[in-house]
Amino acid sequence: MKELQPINQQVCLDLTGSKQEKRTASGLIIPDSATEVSNVATIVWMSTIENAGVKPGDTVLYKPFGGTEIEFDKKKYLFVPYADILAKVVETEEI
Repeated sequence: MKELQPINQQVCLDLTGSKQEKRTASGLIIPDSATEVSNVATIVWMSTIENAGVKPGDTVLYKPFGGTEIEFDKKKYLFVPYADILAKVVETEEI
């Protein structure tokens, strides 16, 4: 099995399934350019970063229009600098 190992404080995010073809109820295909792009993804791999606030498996919010999108083993990934991670998505209980 192959895996990517990010270096230079890079974080690899899984984009597989985030850009699925969308259709209206009548069957019209909505192009990606007409839909809002989500900038939330799950961390798959990351380089060694001291005191990192996130880890593989965490869902994060990242800066839009950044990083490098690649396809590897038929899956889509986005490499972003660690500094482009804006927040970690966490589940909280309602009060």
